[in-house]
Amino acid sequence: MRHNVKGRKLNRTASHRKSLMSNLSGQLFEHKQIITTLPKAKEAKKYAEKMITLGKKGDLNSLRQALKFLKQKSVVFTLFNDIAPNYKKRNGGYTRVLKLGTRKGDAAETAVLQLVEFDDSADVPAKSKKAVSEEAPKKKEKKTAVKKENTVEEIKTEPAAD
Repeated sequence: MRHNVKGRKLNRTASHRKSLMSNLSGQLFEHKQIITTLPKAKEAKKYAEKMITLGKKGDLNSLRQALKFLKQKSVVFTLFNDIAPNYKKRNGGYTRVLKLGTRKGDAAETAVLQLVEFDDSADVPAKSKKAVSEEAPKKKEKKTAVKKENTVEEIKTEPAAD
């Protein structure tokens, strides 16, 4: 039984897993959304939300903790200066995971991990079920040929046939 065992191993060693989560979180903060497998997205969501919480605190210790985990200074400064201030009034739930379906090559379940309510965020890829359901299906317009009807003037000018 798995009592009190948290997190997914993802078939990786501890160091590889830590590096993977760091890279996924960094790419999320850089691009505002990433496409990855569903288990990776769900696991990376936990780490990304912790980093945003550190960014909301904004003190020196939080900055050092974020630098220790993320490794890239530019991403950490983007997080602290641009991303975290947008979530000052929000108590958690900074990211969302949207399922995309299966990948063609290995049938892995894919998902989009994206920041919630971020203005610069790009649109969800077209494969997303939510994106498809939100857009109303467009009705096809029938192409009908417009028949030219004789106007009143043309009728009057034609000679009467007796």
